[in-house]
Amino acid sequence: MPLTDLPLDQLHDYQAGIPAPAGFDAFWRETLAEARAVGEATSVTPCQDTLLTAFDVYDVRFPGWRGQPVAAWLTVPRGAEEPLPTVVKYIGYSGGRGLPTDHLVFPAAGYTQLVVDSRGQGHDTPDHGEGDGSQWYGGFMTRGIEDPRHYYYRRLMTDCVRAVDAARALPQVDPERVVVQGGSQGGGLALAVAGLAGDLVAGVLTDVPFLCHFRRAVEIAPEGPYPEIAAYLRWHTRDDPERAFATLDHFDGIHFATRASAPALFSVGLMDPICPPSTVYAAYNGYAGAKDIRVWRFADHGGGYGSTAQEQLAWLRDQNLAPKPR
Repeated sequence: MPLTDLPLDQLHDYQAGIPAPAGFDAFWRETLAEARAVGEATSVTPCQDTLLTAFDVYDVRFPGWRGQPVAAWLTVPRGAEEPLPTVVKYIGYSGGRGLPTDHLVFPAAGYTQLVVDSRGQGHDTPDHGEGDGSQWYGGFMTRGIEDPRHYYYRRLMTDCVRAVDAARALPQVDPERVVVQGGSQGGGLALAVAGLAGDLVAGVLTDVPFLCHFRRAVEIAPEGPYPEIAAYLRWHTRDDPERAFATLDHFDGIHFATRASAPALFSVGLMDPICPPSTVYAAYNGYAGAKDIRVWRFADHGGGYGSTAQEQLAWLRDQNLAPKPR
């Protein structure tokens, strides 16, 4: 995969230059207040026969968008005697929480981990939608795209903030050391939570983040979910795409980044055809908190592959967010 975006020296200074839509903060403040006002208490059920002798695993259901239950896995190092630093993990596009055995790096390093299912994408959290009757094309990128109140990612991002709320209330979690983490869509969701949850988050690990700088990504990304939006615009709003982009602006990582305060570690692949590096840098350069970025010069959307976890664990240690040795 060749370089298809800006050269690195231009990426260092790249700015999106797109203001947040009017009412952005009020929109999200009201959305989260509504979600936090409803729903049953979080349930935590021990999982039997996971064959994981070093960890205790729990099936968690917490209230998300409009109080609707969201599934998650809670994995805790067995024998932990005190609340631990915790990683809340969000999942890439079209995936769900999967199996507990899919997510063992951070528990193996001594962290409690909450793996959040993605509504409608995973098997355990349905997306009931809004029933607004709008047309959409393919996957999830265009569901409700004509109105931010009905857009799919309003529901999913609300779930992700509520996951932090739920995690901080669990006895296995140190509420002062909650880190949000994910790659691709999961990285974009982590960035959104960083901007929306404020000081409830102590650290951010956003790897090759998706959902950033929609207006540029839709024009230049040759692969992945962004072309779903281009296909929708080709047929449904070809004469007036601004209405759809005005919706997307409410969910763009470049605006969440300017509102985030927790220290963050980004990563970018300079040959990424799914999340072009300029879209990542647009969020990174605008990020308001302390930040660092790992640049993978010859990487595609896999970023650092096996090196990513090692980089993230070392960064967490340097931020004093690592568990105490046992």
